Amino acid sequence: MFGDMGHGGLLCVLAIYLVFWSDKLKASGDYTWKMMAQYRYLVVLMGFFAFYCGSIYNEFLSIPTNIFGSCYEDPEEGSIMVKTEGCTYPYG
Repeated sequence: MFGDMGHGGLLCVLAIYLVFWSDKLKASGDYTWKMMAQYRYLVVLMGFFAFYCGSIYNEFLSIPTNIFGSCYEDPEEGSIMVKTEGCTYPYG
C-alpha cells in the first residue's frame, strides 16, 4: 500500500461509493463490480490508512507538502542539521 493523501482520498471516495451502492452493483451483470462490492470494507480501510500515512509523510499526489514545518534547522549553510530543542510534531 502507498502513503499519499491524494491517492488515498480517491480510493476512499470510491470505496464509500461501493458501500452505499453495493446492492445495485451486486445486481448488475458486471463481474468486476460484483467482486469489488464484496471487498468494499477492505477498500475503505485501505483508502483511509493510505490517506493517514500520506498525512504523516506530508505527500499529496506525490508532491511534498509542508503542513507542520520542520523541527530541524541548519545553523550554518552546508553543516549538519540540528534538532530544535523542545519541538514536537502534532502526530506521526
